[in-house]
Amino acid sequence: MAAQSVFRRGCDDAVPNSLDIARDTFTWLVTGPHPVSLNGRLFPGLPDRRIPLDEVRDRLLARRCPQATRDAVWAHLVLRSRTEGATWTVAAVGVALPALTSVAATLTNRFAGDPADVHAEVLRGFLAALSTIDLRPPRIMLRLRWEAYRSGYQALEEALAGPTPVAPGFRSTPPQAPWGHPDLVLARAVADGVLTQTEAALIGATRLEEVPVADWAAQHQIGEWAVYKARKRAELRLAAYLRDSAAETDPTDPLTDQVATAVALARPVTPARDVPRLSLSVPASEVKSAQKVQDRVSKTDAKSGVQGCGTHPRSARLPEVPQCA
Repeated sequence: MAAQSVFRRGCDDAVPNSLDIARDTFTWLVTGPHPVSLNGRLFPGLPDRRIPLDEVRDRLLARRCPQATRDAVWAHLVLRSRTEGATWTVAAVGVALPALTSVAATLTNRFAGDPADVHAEVLRGFLAALSTIDLRPPRIMLRLRWEAYRSGYQALEEALAGPTPVAPGFRSTPPQAPWGHPDLVLARAVADGVLTQTEAALIGATRLEEVPVADWAAQHQIGEWAVYKARKRAELRLAAYLRDSAAETDPTDPLTDQVATAVALARPVTPARDVPRLSLSVPASEVKSAQKVQDRVSKTDAKSGVQGCGTHPRSARLPEVPQCA
């Protein structure tokens, strides 16, 4: 463990992060015969003399330091940072370094990746808050600290949500896009002659992209319920195609699973009786076969008690997505 600590310190010294750089820069400001300092006479509770900023920092950290003194000093530092920038911005960061270091250590305590980005976001959040923090309410430093924490926490969440690094070598790796997109299943069905391109576009738009059937029908200048009928026939053939090919494909293939789920969850809609047929190139034998499957799956006559007791579809419009039970 000791060897690991020494190695980690060696790495940290070799590649300093943003907080290390801020610490070194602040040290230069308070070193030498003329360190950057504050006039203690302006702040109640501080000595009546010029006080170097590193000493100011230590006095503010003391438990006996009144909150009014802390707020007065921090209001002064923030205002000088806003008006003069440069040196006084570094000075504000240096006085806040104990809090910023604590925040960064807390966020990256169990983070296995490089903590440099999280440390940089902690510092960035603090600097952003310097220009926006309201100086009228008390506990200025506490509110600055929380802004730094939120910024670092967001960076940590993004790092944890990213893909897990994979070491180089000969092994299976996740395929690149467009693997995993259900449109590829529709394209495969078109290539195999199960669907026409128009039918695949209809299913993809209204099922996967959630385009309303009415909008798709209006765009293609086709009757709405003719579109419902054509989509239902195409989905029956697609579902049969997916079931027949399931034994020949990997059952964990996400392409088949996503499209099959979309088809399986599709609520059947009763077609109107006297609606013109949609001009899709579907062979008559396929339509007759699909109708037989439909008759076995669900009854849609007026006495079946299903889908509004045989009422006309326009009198009871059904939603596209089935409601949860």
